[in-house]
Amino acid sequence: MSHRRNLLTASIIAGLCCVTSIAAAQDATPPPAKPQTAQQKAEAAKAQQLEGITVTGIRASLEKSLDTKRNADAIVEAVTAEDIGKFPNTNVAEAMTQIPGVTIDRQFGQGDRVSIDGTDPSLNLTFLNGQPISQTPWQYGAQPNRGFDFTMLAPEIIGRLEIYKSPEARLTEGSLGGTVLLHTLEPLDLPANTVRGSFGLNYNDQGSGGSRPTASALYSWKNTSNTFGIIGSLQHYEEKIDRQGLEIFSYSPVSKWAASPAVAAGIANGSLNPNAQVPDEVNSAWFQQNRKRDTATLGFQLKPADNWNIDVNSLFIRENFDNWNQSMYPFTGNAPGNVTSFTQGPNGVVTGGHVCGNDNPGCPAIGPTLMDSNVRKSVVRTSAFDVKSTYDGDGWKLGGAAGYSKARNDNISQAVIEPQYAGGYTWDINHGFNFDSPAAAKNPANWHMGDADGLGGWPGNYGDYSANSRDSYAQLDFSKYFDNFFNELQVGYRWNRHEEGMNAHVYGGNGATSLADLGTNGLTNILGSVGGYDGAAEHVSADPDKQYAWVRATNGGNEDAGTFLNGTYKLIEKTNAAYAQLNFAGGGFHGNLGVRYVDTKTDGFGYNYSGAPVLPAPAGSYQKASQTSKNWLPSINVAYDLTDDIILRAAAAKVIARAPYNMQVNNLFLNDTVLTGSGGTPDLKPYKSNNYSLSGEWYFAPQSYFAITGFYKKIDDYIFQDVVEEQHFNSATSTDPVQFAKELAAGLCTADGFCTYDISRPVNVGSGKVRGGNVSFQQAFWDTGFGVTANYTYAKGTLDSGGQLPYNSKNAYSISPYYEFGPFSARINYNWRSAYLAGGYVAGAPPATTEAYADLGATIGWKFNKQISVTLSGMNLANEQYKQYIGTKDLPVAKYTTGRRYMASVHFDL
Repeated sequence: MSHRRNLLTASIIAGLCCVTSIAAAQDATPPPAKPQTAQQKAEAAKAQQLEGITVTGIRASLEKSLDTKRNADAIVEAVTAEDIGKFPNTNVAEAMTQIPGVTIDRQFGQGDRVSIDGTDPSLNLTFLNGQPISQTPWQYGAQPNRGFDFTMLAPEIIGRLEIYKSPEARLTEGSLGGTVLLHTLEPLDLPANTVRGSFGLNYNDQGSGGSRPTASALYSWKNTSNTFGIIGSLQHYEEKIDRQGLEIFSYSPVSKWAASPAVAAGIANGSLNPNAQVPDEVNSAWFQQNRKRDTATLGFQLKPADNWNIDVNSLFIRENFDNWNQSMYPFTGNAPGNVTSFTQGPNGVVTGGHVCGNDNPGCPAIGPTLMDSNVRKSVVRTSAFDVKSTYDGDGWKLGGAAGYSKARNDNISQAVIEPQYAGGYTWDINHGFNFDSPAAAKNPANWHMGDADGLGGWPGNYGDYSANSRDSYAQLDFSKYFDNFFNELQVGYRWNRHEEGMNAHVYGGNGATSLADLGTNGLTNILGSVGGYDGAAEHVSADPDKQYAWVRATNGGNEDAGTFLNGTYKLIEKTNAAYAQLNFAGGGFHGNLGVRYVDTKTDGFGYNYSGAPVLPAPAGSYQKASQTSKNWLPSINVAYDLTDDIILRAAAAKVIARAPYNMQVNNLFLNDTVLTGSGGTPDLKPYKSNNYSLSGEWYFAPQSYFAITGFYKKIDDYIFQDVVEEQHFNSATSTDPVQFAKELAAGLCTADGFCTYDISRPVNVGSGKVRGGNVSFQQAFWDTGFGVTANYTYAKGTLDSGGQLPYNSKNAYSISPYYEFGPFSARINYNWRSAYLAGGYVAGAPPATTEAYADLGATIGWKFNKQISVTLSGMNLANEQYKQYIGTKDLPVAKYTTGRRYMASVHFDL
């Protein structure tokens, strides 16, 4: 899909309710005789909005959202529960796409990772009801990340959210771009015996599997004196994920294939550039998953007195991420002498060629094509509990909060096999490959694993990872009010302890078999979904259930020492923080200034050994590396009411962000087939940044505004993944000796089992900066029922040493026209972001650039009465391709499609 970079005057700030923070002290109402603070304005907005939680209608929701933004001291964006329900979405991240400066990554079709104003998702923290929610990986081989995975949260449980783009001293530190505060509904804000819910179906038009069910229910009760309430909810969500595409693991120069007479002749006569880049393989990839999420919440609210409030919240989530990932890659790099032709393309890239195999007379060896079939099991369980209390005295307020959260994935398992086919093929860098003998390639008897006929293949192994994380926190806040320009002093203390752990085990070897003996489940054309050769990747594949059962039944149970020693670690991070914040209001000004002091100690535990890995682990090899950082973080936010309708804002702050947990410990993940890997660096420094913002907002009509915001972030000690060559022991010496023999013959390894790996490790690379701005626009067109929200963001992120910042799109825009009249409503959402640098999709791969990406969605709704309504939604309606390349589009590394997604839901509110 082509896109024109129209500079849209734009914005959505679908904002909302009260501008609260995670500090419990934010809910107080000072004596009415004192000057009104911005916090009081926000609480007044909340009082006006409580009824709005149950009010339907896009326009009513957007109007209340603007009240929140307008009354804030800081630069804040917000979304209400009504807004979330009016966007086509399956999780909270997708509901945030209309907020200026917010962009999301869609590697598996769903929105998961959220960038704010051009910063890496890992550098923006998210809190639910003031507490951190523990997370743990679901992907086999993935590592924990500080950035929040929004796919875990059902949109139905969120009552409102705010994004603080300019920090305040009272807010928990750790975000460079913005802090996301999520809030669940409270029972005393809802009518007694509120019953809400929905049921529906989700459908993906790519692949098979049909529709999947979704349902939610909420009940809230309170007593007649409005002093005690209880609220509970249940949600079930399923979605079929089907991602098909093309991948390229790595590139090598033409000279690598000089053993081929055809290549040698091409180099000699000048038709081939010996330094031109050639893909080592062109891989067809197919990921399938029936993703399931079950959520339960339970909350209590108690007011023993008018000035005393107690809130208790709990959350339980169970997510099933079982998946099947199969890839077929003809390894041109594993048979240099088999190349019969290369096609020299432009810009120093070989774009195609032919490799002979055992079906070609005179071929010197077999043409190795591996089918990498991975059946994976993964279930994540997450729970969270917190309690908060506030007490209002005479001119003061005291608040306290404490919470605990944990997440665990006890069995991230993988049963892998790699059958091999020996025939020849033609390949193309953009379209995949074609076998010379398609009928033979579709015959499962020609795919071998570990037999003695010399046709190769690997019977695979069984991997079992376990991961867990825990968060505990406690906070105490005190506020004192004054009758002057500086009208409130807030002070507080917060303690937080985070624990992260990973245990890695791989067992081998599996018994020998062929694909015919194992069992198959038919033919599939994968590359056809991304514009490949017609039928090129139509291949036979293993039956996933039979594969998993066979691997578990025949696996020898011999543990790989390298996997355990390299992949097992633990991290404990303890933080003590204190803050003082002074709020002011008067003469058209309002805002705050303050400072936060943060003391963080990190202990990382991992194995540090030399030589070949052995079990049991060498005595004394499990070692601790500790690091301490202390930071003073000042901040100031100033807002000035130039007129009744125009507000000017300025903000400045020093902020920090910490590296992802796995980067701070001594660990290593190796891919012994392609000789790549990734690891940590225990002595990383935290990111530090000086952030500045300016904005002007014009509220020119009801439900309408125009705003311009500029921002500048000067970042020190930026962390970047650097790929370096390292020598490591290759477990394939025992698990896959045929593959190791090929690597040894190619000069990549030595006879003692050590190979040269491309390892990506984090390093502090110096300074960087992000500068840019947002243009936001929202207008309801009189009483026609029509309206529009739109925004445009420019964010240029660079390193002072050169290069881009990860996940930084230079341009992004969103536009969402809507119509709402009577019982009918309709809305179209179009989001576009320019290319951005992302992490390599294979461990150890260099960072890849994701091409510009657009998402088109739409929702229509009909309200039969106050109790019953229906909605129909579509997402990714243009069936956009997700593409990645290295440095230049001439070097593609990935191209995926995930299909169009549809949702049909019936909603009830009794």
